[in-house]
Amino acid sequence: MVITPDLQASFACEDVRVEAAGPHTVVGIINGIGTHTLPFQVFKLCIWTRWCSGEGEFRQTTRLLAPDEATVLAVATTDFQLPDEDSHTTNVNIFGGVQFSEEGVHHVEILLDEELVLRYPLRVLKREVVDQSRRD
Repeated sequence: MVITPDLQASFACEDVRVEAAGPHTVVGIINGIGTHTLPFQVFKLCIWTRWCSGEGEFRQTTRLLAPDEATVLAVATTDFQLPDEDSHTTNVNIFGGVQFSEEGVHHVEILLDEELVLRYPLRVLKREVVDQSRRD
């Protein structure tokens, strides 16, 4: 029997550490990326997801899209199973070296078995360099 799980949460962050006892420590939840230069390459970008209330075997696909919404900057797949409706699973996709070529609204997409479940914005903003040595 297969029961489609619920996506309880998803967010982008700088790092996820798994403690010895099992809990996750999330570092730096990201709402947007500010940079002085473009293109800009991130050292590490993590997408954290938690699934619950389902039963069966599933495949999660995580995609990072450019502002044109057609260019896929990065993709990862994670197979997981939920033995019963009272179980849950947490998936962490780690993307290294993703290059953002343009400023604008990028998107994170979470798919379950090739069906879109969640899509949220990840803004990339170019910021001016402020010369701190000059005083008016």
